[in-house]
Amino acid sequence: MKNFRQTSTALRALLVLTIVLGMGYPLAITVLGQLALPTQSNGSLVYRDGSPIGSSLLGQSFATAEGAAMPGFFQSRPSAAGDGYDGGASSGSNYGPENEDLIAAIEEREGSTPDALTASGSGLDPHISPENALSQVAAVAAARGLNESVVRELVESRIQGRDLGYLGEPRVNVLDLNVSLAELDSSASD
Repeated sequence: MKNFRQTSTALRALLVLTIVLGMGYPLAITVLGQLALPTQSNGSLVYRDGSPIGSSLLGQSFATAEGAAMPGFFQSRPSAAGDGYDGGASSGSNYGPENEDLIAAIEEREGSTPDALTASGSGLDPHISPENALSQVAAVAAARGLNESVVRELVESRIQGRDLGYLGEPRVNVLDLNVSLAELDSSASD
């Protein structure tokens, strides 16, 4: 009888905790997230013409199927994640400083800004340094037939400062920058 009572108590506790913590808590957090932070709760998606084109939290490739940089677009940091910017394969290369593959990749990117020499830690970094973005201004402006000062001003207006004024480094979101370029093109053609 004693074992039955203990088993019954344990099963009731399991049922209550499963309902409260397994269903109630996730539901409450989901509702709270949707009410308080709907954009972040839904993946910080970026839309163009009503369709999602990416997330402001994940890097993406602005390259052709062959891997060549698409002219007229700012380029993200190199990605070490599987097949480019595959969110399912998010990881760094874990190459040590003496690894021949890492050294070859850096030598191939020689002449780039420091953050474009190595891949991002997650392989999905959506940001580049302001220096990296500014170094791409001439090529992007030429490919789009825009004045360099207009593109430079666009980059400078998209520089995000340090979080809380002291955490991290100033950065530019590449997707936001390229979406702004497309909007600039469409407003110029109107």
